[in-house]
Amino acid sequence: MPTDPLSQKEIEDRLRELPGWSVDGDRLTRDYRLADHFAATALVVHIARIQQELDHHSDLTLGYNTVGLAVSTHSAGGAVTGKDFELAERVQAVAPGHGAE
Repeated sequence: MPTDPLSQKEIEDRLRELPGWSVDGDRLTRDYRLADHFAATALVVHIARIQQELDHHSDLTLGYNTVGLAVSTHSAGGAVTGKDFELAERVQAVAPGHGAE
């Protein structure tokens, strides 16, 4: 997956395919609200597996029933790249209900 920084238009176009995701500064971000702490922890485990498979690691936050992600590509100077969207798409596919709160 290319690690060249995406243009603002490319980012906006790709975000249309990922409901609930947005850009905060130079990072692709998403928060998930889940049923309880067990569900939130299970999602973190799924995300960790995806990150290992892609060799691309995001910042994760875990609350009682929330999971937050902030993704950028360090090798591209912290910019948003196609690699970040690949991670986001994979996470979206395993997130319960795919819903954001």
